[in-house]
Amino acid sequence: AAGMFLRLLSDIQWRAAHPKWRRMTRSQRSTSTTAEPHPVSLPAQAQVVICGGGIMGTSVAYHLSKMGFKDIVLLEQGRLAAGTTRFCAGIVSTARPVSIELKMAHYSNKLYQQLEQETGVQTGYMKTGSISLAQTQDRLISLKRIASSLNVMGIPCEIISPKKVLQLHPLINIHDLVGAMYVPEDALVSSANVSLALATAASRNGVQIHERTSVSHVTIQKGRVTGVETDRGRIQCKYFVNCAGQWAYELGHSGEEPIHIPVHACEHFYLLTHPLQEPLSSSLPTIVDPDGRIYIRNWQGGILSGGFEKNPKPLFTEGRNQLEIQNLQEDWDHFGPLLSALLRRMPGLEALQIMQLVNCPESFTPDMRCIMGESPTARGYFVLAGMNSAGISYGGGAGKYLAEWIVNGYPSENVWPLDLKRFGTLQSSRTFLRHRVMEVMPLMYDLKVPRWDFQTGRQLRTSPLYDRLDAQGARWMEKHGFERVKYFVPPGSDLLDLDHSKTFYKPDWFDIVGSEVKCCKEAVCVIDMSSFTKFEISSTGDQALESLQYLFSNDLDVPVGHVVHTGMLNEKGGYENDCSIARLSKRSFFMISPTDQQVHCWAWLKNRLPDDSNLVLEDVTWKYTALNLIGPRAVDVLSELSYAPMTAEHFPSLFCKEMSVGYANGIRVMSITHTGEPGFVLYIPIEYALHVYNEVMNMGQKYGIRNAGYYALRSLRIEKFFAFWGQDLDAFTTPMECGREFQVKLDKGMEFLGQEVLLEQKQNGVYKRFTMFILEDHDTDMDLWPWWGEPIFRNGRYVGKTTSSAYSYTLERHVCLGFVHHFDEKTGEKLVVTTDFINQGEYEIDIAGQRFQAKAKLYPFSSLFTQRRRKDEVELSGYQRE
Repeated sequence: AAGMFLRLLSDIQWRAAHPKWRRMTRSQRSTSTTAEPHPVSLPAQAQVVICGGGIMGTSVAYHLSKMGFKDIVLLEQGRLAAGTTRFCAGIVSTARPVSIELKMAHYSNKLYQQLEQETGVQTGYMKTGSISLAQTQDRLISLKRIASSLNVMGIPCEIISPKKVLQLHPLINIHDLVGAMYVPEDALVSSANVSLALATAASRNGVQIHERTSVSHVTIQKGRVTGVETDRGRIQCKYFVNCAGQWAYELGHSGEEPIHIPVHACEHFYLLTHPLQEPLSSSLPTIVDPDGRIYIRNWQGGILSGGFEKNPKPLFTEGRNQLEIQNLQEDWDHFGPLLSALLRRMPGLEALQIMQLVNCPESFTPDMRCIMGESPTARGYFVLAGMNSAGISYGGGAGKYLAEWIVNGYPSENVWPLDLKRFGTLQSSRTFLRHRVMEVMPLMYDLKVPRWDFQTGRQLRTSPLYDRLDAQGARWMEKHGFERVKYFVPPGSDLLDLDHSKTFYKPDWFDIVGSEVKCCKEAVCVIDMSSFTKFEISSTGDQALESLQYLFSNDLDVPVGHVVHTGMLNEKGGYENDCSIARLSKRSFFMISPTDQQVHCWAWLKNRLPDDSNLVLEDVTWKYTALNLIGPRAVDVLSELSYAPMTAEHFPSLFCKEMSVGYANGIRVMSITHTGEPGFVLYIPIEYALHVYNEVMNMGQKYGIRNAGYYALRSLRIEKFFAFWGQDLDAFTTPMECGREFQVKLDKGMEFLGQEVLLEQKQNGVYKRFTMFILEDHDTDMDLWPWWGEPIFRNGRYVGKTTSSAYSYTLERHVCLGFVHHFDEKTGEKLVVTTDFINQGEYEIDIAGQRFQAKAKLYPFSSLFTQRRRKDEVELSGYQRE
């Protein structure tokens, strides 16, 4: 069997590299848990304990040892590389739509290329290249978007014709293709051997590796890892890394304090054949046929072909503690559609002799992105798991970033899209995971157009107004498990068309959102923004103020009732969070953050606030429904409902006051809208939500009130040049780089986190600048739309990427936001970006390989702002995020 061959080869090489390594005489199929005598006892303590000896665990061990960490112990319950890694198809592919995943795969490829020379262990590395096929124009567009990203990263890549596909791979049937993407530097490896090579190098650097050692649980005291209990005794440690693959979920839940790691296994099938009569060349490119749902690579003169079927089979929902993964049951009926797709793509294979149908577990996550990072509830507990069938592609890069995280306290790139803290406990329900992975696995090869949504695990977190809004035509999307309105379908519209509107071009909701934006500007709209994260920080003395002054860049020592927009910065001056804080009293503060900050921000504050019983941090997200009243008539609606004057003289910008609205008391009203338009956000105790909403809608009838959704909000905020955290802002972006110096008080009389970096940037300049681009020769009706991630060119040279974009109904143009860098033309070194550098360039935005001229601006169009507010108030109003 293939698995036997790979395993034997790996064992021989491992033992050749380590003559003293104890020999295993157990059969390939054994599932016995009886441990053989262990010649080496476990150490009593270590700096880092890694659980899992697959590609992830060995990569973390390799990189930690390279970075100078000592006392590293790697524990494997069975044998090294005997889990999913052993059955991995061994395809190293850099063609990834998410930037950080692309970088991880690119690094992995370079690492594996030199690993054999470094370790002496054969890894089977072969640079074959890969060809991704497109059967439709939409698929070709998605490939062109990926190709644009690869090219600006210096990874060779080209869009090729079907004829060129045939030249590169003569056995491929090209009759239904419209094009393809060729990445010549993609490679093949033996996954198990790569893992063993990493383990060999790690062992030489002093890492202790113990097979046949099971971790029972991790001990956590006062929110910090203190040790690991195994079937061979206890190891005290400072850091623990869960690289247990499909067992990561169970291991996380094994201790007294559960660590929630949302992964779930599905069966994954691939076929192995005997060699062809004329054996396939080992250098033939790998074929990825996403529309056919299959991949095909050469394997010892024959082929290895698998795929991602539409009806996957989840595994081990109840948990199953087998030591090593065995080849699961063959299921030819289940594999049938993939086999048919293979024979359509390579008709010459009909007479080929099949060797084996391999069926092995693969771990998937709720959003198709892997999981890495530190637990929000236990300091020193790190996770690297849930590779969604791309473990070998990500292994090197993911191990590197996690090792940097442990050693330096942060990785060298923005890994927020992969951070464990993007999930809460709600995504750890076994039922949720089982249903979600059944959707996720087919999505691996489904065509994903911008703004698509998951269909499973929905209606989990909802506003009290959900049914009321749904009945009025709301169309929903989900963020951090919370249902949020995209837009409202007017009565009489074709609902079915809108629900299935999938395109890279002008979407069907264009006019609907346009009418909502118009109402926001001319009358008044209501947007339910209950999903925003809401915390209260209070103390008996000045502890709350003193702590927040250190953790936030703006001055929070403001009069009671004032609202401050501020960044929560890290040591590098980058945004860990971007929020609004209202001072409710001398000793209490109300903090509003983005929806997906709920876990991350809580952990950040908990880890940095002093351990003081007189200082209280409370998550009140669920206590309040938030209604955003946007538009010039919002003031009239609220005045009539509250019997209180709401004009700028009585209720200035960035102000917060508790009021009565209708019959309801205790409504926190803030004069901000997160869009730059005039208006208010009402934070309503949930028991009053329906009453207040009904009162607002009834009173607003005479002012032309209507419901609106987040798509309208996005259009408004982008045309005003407002950056949102998680899209435009991240842990590597400082206020100085995105034009938010006014949100920083360098002279507030006390030191704050990140201050040194900001002082240095103020003096020496910045290496990237947040810039607004207005597309000039772009036809909204006919041309491809920009969404995010499009390369930006200045005078023909690549200078950065867009981070978000939207159509501005006011400017009647597309607006893109993004960062411009200044690279030295000869050395590629980063140089300071000046205002002149931005203003004196000719810009183009690359949308799927087609470049459109764009005008760059460092400041928004002042004419877009309402004239009813003073300039300084306008500049401060609404800088926030989705």
